[in-house]
Amino acid sequence: MKNQLTEEDNRRDVALAGSESTGADVERADVAILMCTYNGESFLREQLDSIGRQSFRNWTLYVSDDSSADSTRDILNEYQHCWGRSRLRIFDGPCQGFAKNFISLLKRPEVQARYFAFSDQDDVWYDDKIERGVGRLLSLPEQKPALYCSRTRLIDEKGKPIGHSPLFSRPPSFQNALVQSLAGANTMLINQAAREVLLKVPESATVVAHDWLAYLLVSACCGSAFYDPGATLDYRQHGRNIIGANASYKDRFLRIRKMLSGRFVEWNDANLEILKACSQLMSQEARATLEHFEAGRNLGLRRRLHEFYKAGIYRQTLAANLSLIAAACFGKI
Repeated sequence: MKNQLTEEDNRRDVALAGSESTGADVERADVAILMCTYNGESFLREQLDSIGRQSFRNWTLYVSDDSSADSTRDILNEYQHCWGRSRLRIFDGPCQGFAKNFISLLKRPEVQARYFAFSDQDDVWYDDKIERGVGRLLSLPEQKPALYCSRTRLIDEKGKPIGHSPLFSRPPSFQNALVQSLAGANTMLINQAAREVLLKVPESATVVAHDWLAYLLVSACCGSAFYDPGATLDYRQHGRNIIGANASYKDRFLRIRKMLSGRFVEWNDANLEILKACSQLMSQEARATLEHFEAGRNLGLRRRLHEFYKAGIYRQTLAANLSLIAAACFGKI
């Protein structure tokens, strides 16, 4: 295996991260990397190696495996033996889908850190991925929920670059989060305050996507979300992806079809149930926005559009906003 960590490496990294002689807050921070796996043998080693190369060293990888039937568990055990159990911890997942697996891992009491990064099983992280996210979130008060996310470079099954995820320029906000997920969870880093908000999600809740949920709750609950226009990882596109990048025109067309078919209504129903459960944590501005948004979903065309306008909802691109307007006109929000 390439770039493996030894127990001696672990001791050195922890000492470095806790040493006052470094004089850098970024070195003293610690990060829990949360990875969910399911039959990921094809690309798992490459992802683990990229985590092992991180310039930020004070991390622990927590993996929740949803009863993989291939050699995924053997690969994880192999890396755990080399890295040490203090560096890589493995759990059994709930086998209720990828979103529930991530949420279950986030809720485990064994997972403790200042920051939390979500990881897919088949990407390739850039060496400075964690360092960039930690450096951005360190500027904020610890009691304020915060989320860092970024653009991605797309690669095929062989690792060949095939493009980038869409570049967004409008500011992250709750008004955007109500109708669009800003970035993939595989790019995200959240702080402890954001984790505490996510822990309020009811066990019975339907989680559409954990990245969208994180963006929704952080932006609603007096938090800050930061979008990095630079890519922090290679996002692998292949036939076994549960959710792709939606970067091609075909992907975007299919997404619009899903929106107009009523799927978007179902997603919003699920998200609104969670927001209601967390309403006491939301800012006054977010609650007012949510009231207009909910009202608009149940009114006739003219009043519906007026309420959505007062809510201030928007998506990140012109094409996406046009599809949003169409969905609003047809009552599909």
